[in-house]
Amino acid sequence: MKSHSLEEVRAVKPQALKLFKPLAAVVGVGITRVENGYGLKINLQQQPPPGVTLPTEVAGVPV
Repeated sequence: MKSHSLEEVRAVKPQALKLFKPLAAVVGVGITRVENGYGLKINLQQQPPPGVTLPTEVAGVPV
């Protein structure tokens, strides 16, 4: 897995919000450490509805 810099992940946050918002009740989009770099942390108000599969990456950045 490619490691991502803090700047790369910050740049993807708006795209992640746009992608996740129609799928689940998003409270916020944050950044977390992943291996030797950074990834996205999507905070949800509740579990997504049954049958909804959430993305595991956005623009190559892990969620």
